[in-house]
Amino acid sequence: MHYDPIKELLGRQFNRHPLLRRLFYTLLNILLLRSWHVRKALRRLGKIMQPDACVLDAGMGFGQYSWWMAKRFPSWKITAADIKSDQVADCNSFFEKTGVNRRVTALEADLVTWNSEEKYDMILCVDVMEHIAEDRKVFTSFSDMMKKPGYLVISTPSDMGGSDVHTDDDTSFIGEHVRDGYGKEEITEKLLTAGYDNVSVTYTYGRPGSIAWRLSMKYPVIMLSASKLFFILLPFYYLAVMPFVLVLNGIDLHTRHDKGTGLLVVAGKNG
Repeated sequence: MHYDPIKELLGRQFNRHPLLRRLFYTLLNILLLRSWHVRKALRRLGKIMQPDACVLDAGMGFGQYSWWMAKRFPSWKITAADIKSDQVADCNSFFEKTGVNRRVTALEADLVTWNSEEKYDMILCVDVMEHIAEDRKVFTSFSDMMKKPGYLVISTPSDMGGSDVHTDDDTSFIGEHVRDGYGKEEITEKLLTAGYDNVSVTYTYGRPGSIAWRLSMKYPVIMLSASKLFFILLPFYYLAVMPFVLVLNGIDLHTRHDKGTGLLVVAGKNG
């Protein structure tokens, strides 16, 4: 299944007014368990980073993480990069209308070929690396663009059911993925080879999170892809399932998992 057309449709609906886009960001932060894990990691790193840190949101998508960081850490300078020109234009328009454009700038960039002259204290990369075949090249570019000390935060599917692939006969739930997921050892080796000094990899989307993902994301996406009329029923569906999703997300966030369909990676470069 191709996820991009549904994402673009949602983006157009919520891009009509800044208040709607803020609502969209809030809904993404609630529904997407990865956002819970990523924001937890950012809050932890924010306590030890410089107040005037330079941050790269690599593959920003809708820009919700750049927006969240700008509000949570108002002295950070944030660059948001994405390969899609329409996403860049939408984000810059929203950032300007909401007055954060002095601290957050979106630009068009292909992470495989782009190498910024600016050095960053932290690079955030959420749901991006599973779309890029030349991952070693991107990891090396990230390392070259990073200050010492510096941090790289990655959220990506794992090879233990990520992209909803559990057997050799399964196909990825998201057609745009070039890999179904990373193994812990694989991504650790690639980041160490790219120049990072230490790599911490933890599983996300354990059993509670996987159930929540099906309720909050998989089933609605399947129904929306079948018929856009489901937009009418979507609010009622979420009213019914959200109490369960919130509880399951909270359990997943505060549980250490022996396995999971997602990975949260924090890699560091020492000073």
